[in-house]
Amino acid sequence: MGWLIGFTGAIVVSAAAYWKRSLSLSGMIAATLMGTIYFGAGNVFWFGILLLFFITSSLFSKLKADRKSESEKSYAKSGTRDAGQVMANGGLGMAACVGNALWPDSGWVLFFIGVMASVTADTWATEWGSLSRKPPRSILNGKPITAGTSGGVSLLGSLAALGGAVIIGGAGWLLAQWAGLAADVGKPVLLWIVIGGLSGFAGAMIDSYLGATVQSMYRCTVCGRSVEAVRHCNEATVPLRGFTWLNNDMVNMISSLAAGGIALALGKWLFGVV
Repeated sequence: MGWLIGFTGAIVVSAAAYWKRSLSLSGMIAATLMGTIYFGAGNVFWFGILLLFFITSSLFSKLKADRKSESEKSYAKSGTRDAGQVMANGGLGMAACVGNALWPDSGWVLFFIGVMASVTADTWATEWGSLSRKPPRSILNGKPITAGTSGGVSLLGSLAALGGAVIIGGAGWLLAQWAGLAADVGKPVLLWIVIGGLSGFAGAMIDSYLGATVQSMYRCTVCGRSVEAVRHCNEATVPLRGFTWLNNDMVNMISSLAAGGIALALGKWLFGVV
């Protein structure tokens, strides 16, 4: 029954997102599969956190989209998420969900909170940071850079990142009570907020650092901008720096993996959760 409920909920949400152009067809298929596994192998805790990330991120991506259109031209992909983006943001969480189903342990829960707090923080930072009236600054040297350039941070984006991470931590506590996971973790809401907030924010900053250093970047031969896309201004771009295999999706996965590890460390060494 859980698998059927998961599939029904996932197909309804992903189909609505496809209709609203928040997901491509491949993204809708991947999201449906992912949501089904999150609920079938897990429960309302896992599925609820995924849903919170997905709905808020989709809504924020449409917020003042006209103001974001220029900076989004620098990205490798648009706001319509494909299967690669869906897996980059939810794949590690899905692995944690399956891992917990096979080998139940509170460590999976903590890792999952860190992962989802990171992808939420990073997405919120991107969507809100692109609305900042001040240009972003390089995470490496603090110098102003062009909006949409990887490795840029802003006050508005950083606050959004922290807010998204904290929300995931707090929602995790609430859903854990609902799903009966409190006995496994057994800590108050403030602990969840601290773990979610710190690990998620750290993950977002790691994402920005990787974006500024080793992520594959290209130079537009027309306007000269540094971009993630292989085409810009209707012309092919040329390699600028970074590893060609390390695109934005890979950076998202690596930074969220690091955030999951940070959440585990916080839970074990600082608070004695696991």
